[in-house]
Amino acid sequence: MALRREQGDGLTSSRWDGGAKKADFNTKRKKKVAEIHQALNSDPIDVAALRRMAISEGGLLTDEIRQKVWPKLLNVNTSDPPPAPGKDLRQVSKDYQQVLLDVRRSLRRFPPGMPDEQREGLQEELIDIILFILERNPQLHYYQGYHDIVVTFLLVVGEKLATSLVEKLSTHHLRDFMDSTMDNTKHILNYLMPIIDQVNPELHDFMQSAEVGTIFALSWLITWFGHVLSDFRHVVRLYDFFLACHPLMPIYFAAVIVLYREQEVLDCDCDMASVHHLLSQIPQDLPYETLISRAGDLFVQFPPSELTREAAAQQQAERTAASTFKDFELASAQQRPDMVLRQRFRGLLRPEAQTKDVLTKPRTNRFVKLAVMGLTVALGAAALAVVKSALEWAPKFQLQLFP
Repeated sequence: MALRREQGDGLTSSRWDGGAKKADFNTKRKKKVAEIHQALNSDPIDVAALRRMAISEGGLLTDEIRQKVWPKLLNVNTSDPPPAPGKDLRQVSKDYQQVLLDVRRSLRRFPPGMPDEQREGLQEELIDIILFILERNPQLHYYQGYHDIVVTFLLVVGEKLATSLVEKLSTHHLRDFMDSTMDNTKHILNYLMPIIDQVNPELHDFMQSAEVGTIFALSWLITWFGHVLSDFRHVVRLYDFFLACHPLMPIYFAAVIVLYREQEVLDCDCDMASVHHLLSQIPQDLPYETLISRAGDLFVQFPPSELTREAAAQQQAERTAASTFKDFELASAQQRPDMVLRQRFRGLLRPEAQTKDVLTKPRTNRFVKLAVMGLTVALGAAALAVVKSALEWAPKFQLQLFP
């Protein structure tokens, strides 16, 4: 009888623990929703807090919240929508046929069970958004995979707002992918191995011996993982994170995926075909929150400015995504990664200057203080590090946007 009573007590306790955890989760969720709305209703809008919310565990929680917060993270004025696209855009666009083919192949990016008529309508909107942005920005060149990013925004915020957000994203975060050549994209991929080398030299050397290169991560990078993840919840969670951070954060996230799969890689035959095949098949059950935290930690430990020498050794590049991110600036004691790249490559940065660049503590400005003061212990050290880094790159005019 005692045993039965113990088992019964244990079962009751287990149920109670589960209920307590659920209640705790709901409490935290409600608190976060309240904090997001408080930041949105502040005057001026507290973009620093919104970045923290997008980075911290769970991200922005719902698409309804994302519709309000994503424009603030991208500094897009939602009261000034773009004009309607011209009716003859499909006839005059040189990219129409390729865009059409890619969109037709994008069936799996739409929610399962969606009626065909609704999906086909969204595909037509997807084509219009892409062609409209390309027509308004002739310096941008379409690439296969771009539609994977656009469809994510379309499904979350709708056609009009998606057009504004993706246009801003295309001229900033995605700018290097939309050059006429792949040179800058290849250069960004070249950050992958130096990051891995800093954390796990054994894994780095194994991959170098296998000559696997970095092409396995290309679709990850240029679609912000939208093409390779089947669960839309995971995709939008990553978009929350990337939108709140430095434009090179996706390559750090790619690195932590490889590092997380260290044992699988080392157990492979050390040849290009085996390792490439393994890494090309991205697991769908990744611990996303853990990896997000780790990526942020690595970004602060090994910022792009400290990896440019290694990346440039593989391929000379004059510009990276950071250099096209015109609205963003580093704290006063730091240098832009693209400037460091050019100076180091040309041998103009003195050794003592390099040391000072790494060791000098940035002077904390008012904007960074506002962000850091609002952090709680629950946010965690890695998230704190990421948000500080992201805020150092925050739009210089953000505080004047919403008088």
